[in-house]
Formats: sequence, C-alpha cells, structure tokens
Amino acid sequence: MEIRQLRVGGLLLPSNVLMAPLAGYTCYPFRLLARQMGAGLCFTEMVSANALKYKDRATRQLLFTTEEEPVKAVQLLGGSPAVMEQMAQSPFLEPFDLIDINMGCPVPNVFKSGEGSALMLDMPRASAVIRACKKSGKPVSVKCRAGIREDEMFAAEFARMCECSGADMITIHGRSRSMMYDGTPYYEEIAHAKAAVSIPVIANGGIFSARDAHLMMERTGADGVMIARYALENPFIFSELTKTPCRKTVLDILLEQLELTRTYYDETFTLTYIRKLASYNMKKRKGTKKYKQQLYQCGSLEELRGLLLTVFSHKQTEE
Repeated sequence: MEIRQLRVGGLLLPSNVLMAPLAGYTCYPFRLLARQMGAGLCFTEMVSANALKYKDRATRQLLFTTEEEPVKAVQLLGGSPAVMEQMAQSPFLEPFDLIDINMGCPVPNVFKSGEGSALMLDMPRASAVIRACKKSGKPVSVKCRAGIREDEMFAAEFARMCECSGADMITIHGRSRSMMYDGTPYYEEIAHAKAAVSIPVIANGGIFSARDAHLMMERTGADGVMIARYALENPFIFSELTKTPCRKTVLDILLEQLELTRTYYDETFTLTYIRKLASYNMKKRKGTKKYKQQLYQCGSLEELRGLLLTVFSHKQTEE
C-alpha cells in the first residue's frame, strides 16, 4: 500500500495508517506507542457524551492526554444532537484536535439506546449529530459499519450523508452490524463509499497482517487503513507498514508501557491494562501458555514486571 500523509480538515497527518479506538486499550500510553511506531492518528477509547455530561469520573479518565501527544483525537458516542453539541464544545474536549463520532458500535446495549450503529438506521438524526459536533469548529470524522445486516448494506449512501453534513473523514468497518467482529469484510461496500465521496475514506475490519492491509487498500481504493485488535497483538504492524525504524523488542514495549502507565494512572488501572496487553502479546509466542494464569494473579506492579522479564526476555518453548 502507498504510505502518504493524510489531510483531514485542517489537520495534516503523517501517515494514512490509523489506530482504531478500542475500549480498555487505547489509553494515553498505548496511543503514544502507536504514534511512535508510525500510526498517523490514534483515538481515545469510546467516550459517552451522556456520561461526560454528568461528569462521570471514569469517563473523564478516558480523556487523559498531555502535550506529548501531537494530534489528539477523541471518539464520542451519543445519539442526541443537543448533548453531542454541548459536549463537543465543552472544556472536557478542549485539548482535542479532532472529534470522531461513533456510528458503528454493534453491541446490544448501545444499539438499543439509539447510539452507535443504530444511527445508521436514522440518517436525519445522524446528520444532525454530525452538524452539531461541527459547531465545535474542529474537524469531525465518523466511524460506521458497511450496513446493519448482510442483506442491508448502504455504505455509499451513508458516506454521502456524512459528507453533506460536514464530516471531514469517514472510516468504514467493512462488516455489517449483525456480523459483529467476525467474517470477511465486504470490500466492495468500502469501494462504493470511496467512489461516492470526496472526503478521505478509511478502511477498517479484518486486518490481521501487513498483507491484509495491502489487500484492503487494493480491493477498496481507500485513502488509508485503520488497524484494530491486531495492533494489540503486534504493535510493530505500524512500523512494518510505514517503514518507521524500530529496534524495540516486545519486552521493551511492555516495560515502557508499564512505566508510562504507572506515571499517569493508579496501580489498579496499570495492573489491569498491562495484564491485558501482555496477554495479547503472548498469543502466538511459544511456551507462554503456562504463564497466562500467573499473569492475572500478579498482585503488584513489581511482581508483574518480574513476570514480564521471565516471559519475554528469552525464547520460550512449548512444554
């Protein structure tokens, strides 16, 4: 795939390989890591506009950032244009350079509340949400699905609505809402959307290798790709695609993430986050199966650090 800069509204991103917002993972430390590896943009975890309105403490924690993060992008979830407008212009989002609207989350409780992918079934309201967020004066992007069911795909129509409503970029997860996170993406739906609009279209879904990313670009003609779960298992995917030099090992990354997280978050958060990240990195490594249970039994950061050194400092072999 061709790696190039990507313009989104008034922002010029260094690459067209983006990191998806992932609940429980794309906290500040991981966003810094992805950016260092070559990602052009990294998003916060999904932030509920309603929870933010009531100043929910856990939700506000999702917005943590510093000046070390060069371009800051928040993903906002909500179905009320009025609440979305209020939160987009609130002091909570003042540090952020771009607002991404979640119109793709497929989980039942979000869908039933009329948020996430449910907005794809109500284009007038989806349009109103985009226009409301644009009143912040910031670039606005939309992340959506290819459709609701496999017999109800309308990515091109939805993309046109997003562009007409003022969106500066759209990311399309090539699966329907009913497919959740499994199955082969519908490349042609992303291609149809790309042909229908002039704003950047980013392709997402089913990318689990550099080859998958190349295939996605080849089949869709998209302006870039967005990597999701695979980046947790292999954060080097960004450097592989963008040719960003990197001499770090998995151990280097995990220890750096641990130290960075403990600097800005409490011990409970750090333990939970690093355990999950380490677990993903153990997925395809030989001999790590026996350490999984120990990983989740670690009761302190020093104990966790010691286990990471044991597991990742030398090549393990299957028992």
